[in-house]
Amino acid sequence: MPYLAAIGSLLALWQVWSWILNKPFLLPGVPEVFERLVKSFGDADFMAGVKDSLIRLALGYPIACALGAVLGLLAGISRSFAVYLRSLISILQSIPPITWVPFFVILLGFGNATIITVITIASFFPMALSMLNATEGVNKTHLELARVLGASKRQQLTKVFAPESLPAFITGAQVAFGNAWRSLIAAEMVGGATSGLGYYSNWRSEVADMGGVMLSIMVIGTIAAVLDHFVLEKLKRRLLRYRYVMGGDQ
Repeated sequence: MPYLAAIGSLLALWQVWSWILNKPFLLPGVPEVFERLVKSFGDADFMAGVKDSLIRLALGYPIACALGAVLGLLAGISRSFAVYLRSLISILQSIPPITWVPFFVILLGFGNATIITVITIASFFPMALSMLNATEGVNKTHLELARVLGASKRQQLTKVFAPESLPAFITGAQVAFGNAWRSLIAAEMVGGATSGLGYYSNWRSEVADMGGVMLSIMVIGTIAAVLDHFVLEKLKRRLLRYRYVMGGDQ
């Protein structure tokens, strides 16, 4: 109910502001945009653009999560590497991901390669930082016990660091997803894409089609909410089920 209330309040605010302006060409109302949304499901070009955006996300986001998780775990067994990784993150994460677009356009050209690279960069840092913090906070007693029992570096990673860092991995994945999705849309707007939700939004704004702009905003927000709330959140509750059971949250 709180989630539905949040959606309802946003739609209500949108509709009220549309009534106040009373200029549909500047801000069309919710019913008009919903009607256009229904029609868009039959638009092959629009649906192909949605598909292209999701494919780019599916390529860049998992790479960033995997790379960030591996490097964060490796930092657990090497103090010098941990300091190096944290320094690298502190320097590079302050650069907005969209500013990398001109650089990679020159190196990789317009299109998918640049957009996927930007997605990977944007989502790598929160994942790596989350895992880095998790490995630094591993229970020292567990780690010392593993070493006393003769655990190798590899066994320490798989038996101590990885299990205890699982909650941080899930949290990092959720934060990384937000970065990945926003960077995807922004990169599609300026990265020379010829399809995708970001491209569609930019194209409709250039022809002063506010209905199309609001439609793209609605679809972008809806897809992000569905993936975060119904996919990542469900995955978190499944992987960390013991926490919710212990807390009485079923």
